[in-house]
Amino acid sequence: MTSVRIWGTGAGAVAILVATGVWARGSSAVDAGLWAQVRPAIEARLVTEMTGSGYAETDEPALRARWFCRAEALELEETAGRVRAGINTLCLEYGADGGTLVECSGGQTPQVVRLARDPAAGGFRILSAQEPPDGEGYGEWEQTHFTHHAASRLDHPMASTSLEAAARTHFGLPPEAPVRDC
Repeated sequence: MTSVRIWGTGAGAVAILVATGVWARGSSAVDAGLWAQVRPAIEARLVTEMTGSGYAETDEPALRARWFCRAEALELEETAGRVRAGINTLCLEYGADGGTLVECSGGQTPQVVRLARDPAAGGFRILSAQEPPDGEGYGEWEQTHFTHHAASRLDHPMASTSLEAAARTHFGLPPEAPVRDC
């Protein structure tokens, strides 16, 4: 009789843990099809905003530095042809020095981007983009603009592997070219 109580209690505890995990996770799934549609507009805007703002573009013109950006969707909502995208962005400035890829500057920033379907352009256009203020209020901004689950993922560093590969290709460097800081 004791083992039935222990197993019953254990099974009940597992059920509660699973239910809590499902509740805490919320709707963390991102519609991959919708993300594939809005991502090009978002990443193009990121690169456009960064152009002209880098270290190497002004201090080391011989590096021919250029910005490379990527975004990860944390949450997506579409309503009546408009999309709200809670994203994490990574933009890195790379140049080339001989056979070496040179990383000059960059950063990871959360943003909330609002887009609208633009049938004439065959995709989406950006209506607005918000990012947290520098310094005080940064954490509060994250908490008020993202769900709990999405906000908890903002502190995870984004991988730069795909940006390094794109930069190597852009500068005509081999895939194994080393990376160094500016």
